[in-house]
Amino acid sequence: MKEHKPIKRDKAFVTLSKDHHFSLLLVWKIRHDLAANLSSKDISSYLLEFFRNDLHPHFKEEEEILFSKLPDNDVLRIQAQKEHKNIYELIESISKNDSDKDLLKQFADLLEAHVRFEERVLFNHFQQTLKPEELGEIFVEIAAHNNSTKERKLFTSVSKKS
Repeated sequence: MKEHKPIKRDKAFVTLSKDHHFSLLLVWKIRHDLAANLSSKDISSYLLEFFRNDLHPHFKEEEEILFSKLPDNDVLRIQAQKEHKNIYELIESISKNDSDKDLLKQFADLLEAHVRFEERVLFNHFQQTLKPEELGEIFVEIAAHNNSTKERKLFTSVSKKS
């Protein structure tokens, strides 16, 4: 297994990184529930609610605040936008076919890879590319857009049921 050194994260990305933590917990939960052979309809229902309440607003925040700070032709911006699009498409497929365990596995794999990409590559790209003032603007915009002490009632309440 490849060892990863801790990344020094600029304060502009701390809230988003916390959101990513909950996304990785969702990935774990999907995999755990699939391995426990729980109802794929129940897993899908939970996933769709989590997406609606947490992931979709997080993606919108990234798309509106972060991605706009990079040029349209930036390779990493393009990759992040493409991954968001693929996740949206998988969510649409899951909403139409909530008993497909393969779709749930695909979603978990894609979301994990996407979070790892943003944490290990994209955020570092921002930190290396943007000026300190621009990072400060991101921090202010995200703070204004998002209360950094989000309650995770949905995650904890549903987790207790599994």
